[in-house]
Amino acid sequence: MAKANLIDNLNRALPAAARKALAAIVQDAQGEALAIYLVGGSVRDLLLNRPTLDVDLTLEGDAPALARRVAIGLEDVRCIVHSAFGTATLKGANFRIDVATARVETYERPGALPSVHPGSLQDDLFRRDFTVNAMALALTGDQRGAITDPFDGKSDLEAGLLRILHDASFRDDATRILRASRYESRLSFRLESKTVRRLRRDVAYLKAISGPRIREELARLWREPQPERILLRLNELGALQAILPMLSFDGSQAEAFGKLREIHTTPSRTAYLALLAWDLPQPEATALAARLALNKRETEAVRAVTEVRTLERDLSAEVRPSRAVELLSPFPSAAVWALAAAGQESARVQASRYLHRWRYLQPSLDGHALLALGAPPGPQLGQLLRRLKAAKLDGEVRSRRDEERLARELLRAGTRTRT
Repeated sequence: MAKANLIDNLNRALPAAARKALAAIVQDAQGEALAIYLVGGSVRDLLLNRPTLDVDLTLEGDAPALARRVAIGLEDVRCIVHSAFGTATLKGANFRIDVATARVETYERPGALPSVHPGSLQDDLFRRDFTVNAMALALTGDQRGAITDPFDGKSDLEAGLLRILHDASFRDDATRILRASRYESRLSFRLESKTVRRLRRDVAYLKAISGPRIREELARLWREPQPERILLRLNELGALQAILPMLSFDGSQAEAFGKLREIHTTPSRTAYLALLAWDLPQPEATALAARLALNKRETEAVRAVTEVRTLERDLSAEVRPSRAVELLSPFPSAAVWALAAAGQESARVQASRYLHRWRYLQPSLDGHALLALGAPPGPQLGQLLRRLKAAKLDGEVRSRRDEERLARELLRAGTRTRT
């Protein structure tokens, strides 16, 4: 691909509002005699001719100041500044553009967030994770359209290789191990042999990474088309065990992940987390939630899978729908999705029916209608509603008239009981 076409290809891939914002950034940079570059995965994807909506820009100058100036002239665009890192984000309705001051990063210790200082374009590229992400495309000046590639990322791109930039890369930031497997899967690349050796040598440094950072990397993983492929690779590399010793992932779990997407086209990350914890005993599930610093809802779902697993024998093919709802309704839906994907066949079927239909089914009669039929207010009203719902679930009633008939029968029976 000719270099001159890359910028045109970038603009064609962007929505109109993003093209307008990018043009305003480039114009401002040229007016201030600043060189500005497209960097990282954006350049990689352009060279691979893959559609990209990620726009990451770097300049040797004050990126937040530039972003603020540009945002003033754009409608419906917010400017979010992160002064500590010298970065800013322009956010529109359907796009975001990240603008960063070229910087040097140093790590006080493995797992720590880096200390950031302004630097050159070469410094900025050196802080990247892999050679294929360490290229820059000039958007301004005489070099417009030219690629800066100090680590020969284009050659690795053509060979389908992921190669770290220096020996301490995984020690500096072990989350690169998680990104390596994600890129392998997404790009159909493979890790270069020396990179694999250094990864295996340094995989234990994942223990030093904070829970929130691991959780965010997993959140990115869940958005991939087949996260199970990445988890299988991470298990092979020893990365899952470095995160939590009891954590593992095998072919049966991979099959369950695929099943989850068959029954739920867009699984939530909470459902994926619950499924990841499916085989863990309760103490280890609790430890996983703590290790990843999960929020309350996520923690409840992960912890619940242990109890949900015990329902498999009760959810036989013969169990009535009302009983299935009674058994499943106390649990977070994410844990029930895990059951629908990983449980025994009859339990999977019952859980899937609950998730797709039964939990939404309500009787035609509500509390007001029952009061009009003579139901007394108070606990008996709630009991009547629950009995009507069970009857509808089990096919005992099929119409509003059927519900009214059953309600009157139950009210007469209740009256006889009281007298």
